[in-house]
Amino acid sequence: MAVAHRIYAKAVFEAAKQKGTLAQVGEDFASFAEAVESSAELRNLLQNPQVDARAKQAALGAALVEADPTLRNFVLLLTEKGRAGEVNEIHEEFERLVAQEGRVIQVELTTAHELSDSEASDILQQIEQTAGHKIEATRTVDPSLIGGLVLRAGSILVDSSVRGRLDKLREELVSR
Repeated sequence: MAVAHRIYAKAVFEAAKQKGTLAQVGEDFASFAEAVESSAELRNLLQNPQVDARAKQAALGAALVEADPTLRNFVLLLTEKGRAGEVNEIHEEFERLVAQEGRVIQVELTTAHELSDSEASDILQQIEQTAGHKIEATRTVDPSLIGGLVLRAGSILVDSSVRGRLDKLREELVSR
């Protein structure tokens, strides 16, 4: 993540927080970033240096007429500064700041078999109690784990799968 992305994300985060519109700005920013991601035309408009900044601002101002004024002004500022093509990277950093503010940790829970909602909820509650943070999880199934689970939160990996234990045992036996 570039330093500029952090600076811009922090600026819109702080502005929205100060105005008490963080939730609305977050929702509108997510919608806008999704639109940029899914629309080649919009992405090309934002990233094309040959399109005049004023023309970009006019198009974006019209597209964001229903958006929170803080976000609309922020996107127009990005356009003026030549950073509109980096909106998705800035949005990712903004989301990280929002999660950090809410003390929410994003985790990926991988299990060997599909868990019921109550089983997954129980596991996530235990993790929340241990971590002292709210947990939001994506769940995946990987039958090659054989049993157990793998939990990934950023760069932290907790592997309590049968496959992981077998791999560790194999490494120990080979190193002797």
